[in-house]
Amino acid sequence: MHNLRVRIAYVQMKKTEKKLWFAYNDLKKVMKAMADQEKTTCITIVVLPIDLSGITIPICYNRHIITCLYRLIISINSMGAGGRMSNDPFDGKKILERVPVDPPFSLSDLKKAIPAHCFKRSVIRSSYYVVHDLIVAYVFYFLANTYIPFLPAPLAYLAWPVYWFCQASILTGLWVIGHECGHHAFSEYQWIDDTVGFILHSALMTPYFSWKYSHRNHHANTNSLDNDEVYIPKRKSKVMWYSKLLNNPPGRVFTLVFRFTLGFPLYLLTNISGKKYGRFANHFDPMSPIFTERERIQVLLSDLGLLAVFYAIKIVVATKGVAWVAFIYGVPVVGVHVFFVIITYLHHTHLSLPHYDSSEWNWIRGALSTIDRDFGFLNRVFHDVTHTHVLHHLISYIPHYHAKEARDAIIPVLGEYYKIDRTPIFKAMWREAKECIYIEPDEDNKHNGVFWYHKM
Repeated sequence: MHNLRVRIAYVQMKKTEKKLWFAYNDLKKVMKAMADQEKTTCITIVVLPIDLSGITIPICYNRHIITCLYRLIISINSMGAGGRMSNDPFDGKKILERVPVDPPFSLSDLKKAIPAHCFKRSVIRSSYYVVHDLIVAYVFYFLANTYIPFLPAPLAYLAWPVYWFCQASILTGLWVIGHECGHHAFSEYQWIDDTVGFILHSALMTPYFSWKYSHRNHHANTNSLDNDEVYIPKRKSKVMWYSKLLNNPPGRVFTLVFRFTLGFPLYLLTNISGKKYGRFANHFDPMSPIFTERERIQVLLSDLGLLAVFYAIKIVVATKGVAWVAFIYGVPVVGVHVFFVIITYLHHTHLSLPHYDSSEWNWIRGALSTIDRDFGFLNRVFHDVTHTHVLHHLISYIPHYHAKEARDAIIPVLGEYYKIDRTPIFKAMWREAKECIYIEPDEDNKHNGVFWYHKM
């Protein structure tokens, strides 16, 4: 029998109550190490011995943690020497397996599993990240503006793309903070959130209030074929002729480039891939059917914010020239939009994720029909929005600096309903473009209103 000790931390909730908290990720690492090597593994902060022939936990009031811990310990006991876990939910070989569609838990169960401090929004802490990102963005601007123009041509051709990537990455982090403002996750004060979000998103060519309201509808109707606001896939009978024509490697390259470069502006301008309304809809028309009567004045305010940015650009162009503005500001902002579409496309496009018609959809089913992705070092630059998206769709007002802890807290409750795909991003984009073409329900399934992705 393996001699296993797992990191356990006790959190004093009240004078008469203690709540058990174990580090799920650490336990997973321990299991992997034990699968690779026949030796004792010990990670110790506060040590609690666990009897692997059963479970001996002196203090525990959370049944979800007991269930998950029991399942993981059984996994350890069932492993052969040097073997791999057979039921690891994050196993890359199983990542494409479909998620279940009938969750046995409620949103309340998930909230109870999250430490209380994760729900607290600090304007000071949130502002720190804004200031941090602005300073980094200024450093990138200073270096590019000061040194790149004086580099010899071959080096300059290399330096500009490096600047564009770095600046677009850090500005995407600022865009993510503006997105948090739209979810009231920046502070306890709505007016502060809207002010910060309005400034950040306007500067990055995004109509803050317009997008905030359509995005709110997306969260309220995720993966509903009838009411979702974006990323609504087509049924086989609705697939356009050009989709079949582009179903080959060169066509996929064209499709991906088109989607990631023009997808966001076309969505804002024409509601492409969005909900079908009775008439033309976009994010700049206050009378658009996307918005309610009380939202129209703020849609107009969003338009005025963008007009102010365009006017500022006009002044700078008159002073510095079109090329300077394009290289310093224009390309990085386009890069922000590209990153945003890549992130959201991968969050909502996966063979394992279902879509629902009105006969099967409910809110928690839809909220669970997303997937986390791993962008490597960019996870931190993007303030962890990439690999905490499942949590975000369940509880959108948790600030990003608590998101990973909150995600790890609900993973034991979610169990097989949680997925994170660590496939390299370029490989994942290609796979999804090839495999996720249209949706259809399974013919022999009792859930006729549950639709799954298929390839041509």
